[in-house]
Formats: sequence, structure tokens, C-alpha cells
Amino acid sequence: MKILVLNCGSSSIKYRLFEIEIEAELLAKGLLERIGLEKSELIHHVTGKEKLKIIKPIPDHQDGIHLILETLMHPDHGVISNINEIEAVGHRVVNGGEKFKTSVQIDSEVKEGIERCIELAPLHNPANLKGILSMEAILPDVPQVATFDTSFHQTMPAQAYMYPLPYEYYEKYKIRRYGYHGTSHQYVAEKACRYLGKDYSSNRIITCHLGNGSSMAAISRGRSIDTSMGFTPVEGLMMGTRTGDIDIGVLLFIAEKENLSIKDTNNLFNKQSGICGISGISYDMRDVEMAAEQGFERARLALDMYAYRVKKYIGAYAAAMGGVDLIILTGGIGENDFDTRRRILQDLDFLGVEFDPDRNEGIRGREAILTRPGSKVLAMVMPTNEELVIAINTFNIITKADFKF
Repeated sequence: MKILVLNCGSSSIKYRLFEIEIEAELLAKGLLERIGLEKSELIHHVTGKEKLKIIKPIPDHQDGIHLILETLMHPDHGVISNINEIEAVGHRVVNGGEKFKTSVQIDSEVKEGIERCIELAPLHNPANLKGILSMEAILPDVPQVATFDTSFHQTMPAQAYMYPLPYEYYEKYKIRRYGYHGTSHQYVAEKACRYLGKDYSSNRIITCHLGNGSSMAAISRGRSIDTSMGFTPVEGLMMGTRTGDIDIGVLLFIAEKENLSIKDTNNLFNKQSGICGISGISYDMRDVEMAAEQGFERARLALDMYAYRVKKYIGAYAAAMGGVDLIILTGGIGENDFDTRRRILQDLDFLGVEFDPDRNEGIRGREAILTRPGSKVLAMVMPTNEELVIAINTFNIITKADFKF
């Protein structure tokens, strides 16, 4: 079965085409950016071939999906001869609220549910819904499945997901911790346990999805019991441009002093802060590390703050679970930045983590154990693959199978 996976942003579409039979095979992948601008750009890649770059105006998501489908049928860079070869479509949807606890096949009721969750994720859910509706218009008879970032965290107990606000705001507006990156947290936790020969359902795991957007999860015996992102993705760890955890009084103080509107304040805390705001250089960790090596103190401070906050959450989640058996690092930073991994994992001997700097050095984008033999707690790198999870969820729902990633 050929399954197209779409991750639609406000002005971009990330896609993967998989074929799932005995194994899951990636046939093609790509990214369309700058939708709505004069020079939209598509980068399309098929394994073993040169990347194809297309620049042309793409006014909306439906035209963008048309271009993606045409490119998948390209005479030199295509992998299908007819769009009817696509038998199912899987979509990433950011927030499913309390309604969607698992992936679901999309029908009118599901679309209405996603629309009702727009106020919970106003920057993401509208784009996700556009992708669903566009695909529906192009291939109306092809089944579609939604996988929600928030579903995996629906196992959190109330003591973890509730905020200490008047309870009426939960009842009226469902103000609570939802958590995000759930697909990634679940994937790396299960994949790491299989890689190590461990039982996923009997281990205490801390997963660290570290990238421009960063989050952590405490997974106890196969269930997410806490996660760092909250009602929105701005809570939790310091990120590329987001503050993460911060005293709400700071927000009110700056807004009053600078005469900021709600929109301006949101922009400040979501798009101008974090690594970028502290370093004054970039949200890209590579740029910041280069500046730190050159002696730029604010860059060094940004790196120290980032690692410190991850380390703090590791301690908190170990306490919440009564210990930890496995710590997993993933995402762009977690998979590739061995200096940041060192900052995070060193000096955790009190938890039973015997970090091995030699094993850590030079590891990029592949599975690797980062602790010494005999370490009571294992720490490792496990590359994530959210699109594969969406494809397999789609396959299992449509075929009623139980295919494992």
C-alpha cells in the first residue's frame, strides 16, 4: 500500500511517500515552502537521485498538493505513474484536545472536531485542516487518517495536566496541559526499547525531543505521565525562539512597561526569545556554538541555560516516576549536537547515569548508547521518524492490521 504523509504548516507542506507491505519503504520525500508568495520553493528527493528544486508561485495549499502529486509523477524524479496509486493519506494534526486519544480515520465528525480545536492551536490546526480538505478535493475516494501530536499524552493523570487556576476555566475552556511532539516521544521510546531488548511496558523512560522546538516526556511503563509543553508549545524547555517556563509576572511587567499588545507580547515570547533572544545571534544551535567557541559570552550563556533546563527536567521526571531506567535524546539537536548532549548528561552520576564522553563524540543521526558498560541508567541517541509513525498508523487503521514501526 502506498501512503502519502502530509505535514501542513501555515505556509509549507512537508511530505513523505511510503510503501508498506512486508516492510515500510520510503519512496520519496520533500518540502514545499513559501506558499502564497511569488517564489514558492519545492525541494523533492528520491533516494539515489539528485534533489529536484522547483520554484514557481503557489497561491494556496491545494495548488501546493497538486504540485507535490505532479512531482511524485515526474518522468525523471517521480516514483508513481498515476496518482491513483496512492491508496491512503496520513496527516499530522497538532492538537486533538481531549476528544482524540488515538489516530482516527477522517470523516465529517473528525473534521468538525479538528475545527473545534483550532482555538487550542490557532497557528497549526487551520493549516492541518487545509491539507485534509485539499486532499479530499483532489482524491475524494482515498481514505485519510489524522494522527494528533497530543494523543500520546492523553494518559497523563489530572495532577500532571491540570493548572492551579480556578477550576471553572478548565470546565469552560479546557485550559490544561496537552503536550506536543507525542508522535516523536512514543516512537523513540518504543524503538529504543526494541533496539536494547528492553520491555517498553515495564521501563521508566525520559524522552528528550530537542530541536528548534523542544519538549520532554516522562513515560512510565508505556504511558506518558507528564510532558514539558503545556496548553501551548511555549511552555517547558528553553527553545530556539520560545522562552519555555517563565514567571507570568515577567510577561505582565514587560507588556506594561513596553506598552505591548497581546499580539506583540505573544510574538516576543514565541518568536524573539529562547536561544535567539539570549545569544542575540541565531536560533540555530550551530551558529551559537560557533560564536561561543569564539569567546562570545552571551552565546555561551545561551548554551548553558539550554542544557541546564533539560537537566532540571530529567531530575524532575526521575522524581515523578520514582527513578529512571532509560534517557533518550532525539530531534535535530539531540541527534546531532554532541556538545549539547555532553552538557546535559555529564554529572548525572547521582541518578545512575555513567556518561561516556568518548562514545558521545561525533555521533550524528544514528542510534548510539552514550553511557559506559554497567551504567545503572542507560542514555542513548535514537533518531525520530514521526512521518513513519503517521504512515503506519494510517496503514493499520485502513487495513485493520497491527504493523509495528
